[in-house]
Amino acid sequence: MATLDKYQNDLIEHSMAVGALKFGAFTLKSGRQSPYFFNAGLLADGLVLDTLCTAYAKTIADALKAGLPEFDILFGPAYKGIPFAACTALLLHRDHGIDVGYAYDRKEAKDHGEGGVTVGAPVKDKRILILDDVATAGTAIRGAIDIVKREGGKVVGAVLLLDREEVGREGKSMIEEVEGILSGKGSVPTILKMRHLMTWLEQHGRADELKSMQQYWEQYGVKESK
Repeated sequence: MATLDKYQNDLIEHSMAVGALKFGAFTLKSGRQSPYFFNAGLLADGLVLDTLCTAYAKTIADALKAGLPEFDILFGPAYKGIPFAACTALLLHRDHGIDVGYAYDRKEAKDHGEGGVTVGAPVKDKRILILDDVATAGTAIRGAIDIVKREGGKVVGAVLLLDREEVGREGKSMIEEVEGILSGKGSVPTILKMRHLMTWLEQHGRADELKSMQQYWEQYGVKESK
């Protein structure tokens, strides 16, 4: 089992308290029957937003020390990613002395005023770190990469709230696939992985839910994931 840092434990417990993280039986878009579900859209009050973005900022700061390429702008895909990117940029400055801008996309391009499909700090000719919530197949990250490239930016990495650690399109983990598109190994740091949720369940004696998670892992998990 994985070990849990305090910020990871806090994020799990606060997410459960607001109903964002649930254990049970859920049908995913893929058709798979999952024993847990994470709805980041419910991370919508001051306490849990502070907890989440503290975790994002800590994960990014640690990843930069470990070799994540430096970046100029955090990009939060609309809509959920907008407040997450703004708050994380603030906490990177306040808690880690890292000053970056933030930007996000519009669902529809604006044909007047400043125009374009992105809002916030200009991404053209800038190094961009994409901020995403829950990733299974990496569809949202790939879409964000395409947007940034069309706007003239260079995506150097992506940071995730939760990696479900499931096999992706090419029989590898989604993380490995996205790293192949971006700057290589280490370019997709993650706050939580499925195994962290399993550790939390084990530590709290929730044996039935842990058993369901282990069965799901055996069926869909990427066994060689580190």
